[in-house]
Amino acid sequence: MPPSPPIVLSIAGSDCSAGAGAQADLKTFTALGCYGLTALTSVVAEVPAKVEAIQNLDPAIVTAQIEVLAHSFPIRAVKTGMLGGHAQIAAVLRGLQALPATLPLVVDPVMISTSGARLLDDDGMELLTTGLFARALVITPNLDEAAALMGARPTSKKEMEQCARELVSQYHCAVLLKGGHLEGDASDLLAEKGGLTWFEGRRQEGMHTHGTGCTLSAAITAGLGQGLSLGDAVGRAKRFTVAAIAQHFRWGQGAATVDALNHGADGSLQPGAPVLSTGTNS
Repeated sequence: MPPSPPIVLSIAGSDCSAGAGAQADLKTFTALGCYGLTALTSVVAEVPAKVEAIQNLDPAIVTAQIEVLAHSFPIRAVKTGMLGGHAQIAAVLRGLQALPATLPLVVDPVMISTSGARLLDDDGMELLTTGLFARALVITPNLDEAAALMGARPTSKKEMEQCARELVSQYHCAVLLKGGHLEGDASDLLAEKGGLTWFEGRRQEGMHTHGTGCTLSAAITAGLGQGLSLGDAVGRAKRFTVAAIAQHFRWGQGAATVDALNHGADGSLQPGAPVLSTGTNS
């Protein structure tokens, strides 16, 4: 038999267009050499530019999925994505009790879709921050999510640094603050108690889709499941995601154009590819 790959788990919503959510996570896990498991929290009828409908799943089935996987597989790392609401987050927390508290957990605090639809209610937001963040090794908010967490949206790299430090101080975990919604280059900032590390990336123009945050957090999870340090996992995840954007797929034309990330993009794992540099300040 071939060597068995590390097993990682995505707890997230189902995206019928397969560009985001659990489907994007599975593609990412496979591309990076992991065996992916999923525990679904919701089913979303959506395409990149529109969320048509959301059906949150019964909390009991959410917990049951996590528990049966925890008891059956040697899971090495876990990520969460879209969770639905307070009841589903509570169900996730119950399910996670079946896994070691030291297991790396990546929390992508999905609150608003790329198309602008709100994906998390106020009660769910409170439990996300008080319950799930407490178990997290790292959280991965974008700038809009940072604004929801901190009350102000960073508008510069300097403000991103201040916001990231405050998030680390408040939630006692590492923070990857994603700068894709900032003007200029699409650079992300990893904040840990030991300092700040920038992961620089040139913005890719002319491509409009969703799932970049899901893909990035899933790629980080894969790296952690393979034993990489957090910094190395983020660096590889950044290269992978930038390549998936740069080599994206496209169908149709004009108003009917649909873009999608290419999770099998060539060259995404080469050390210098593509357009990534890092710098650290304390």
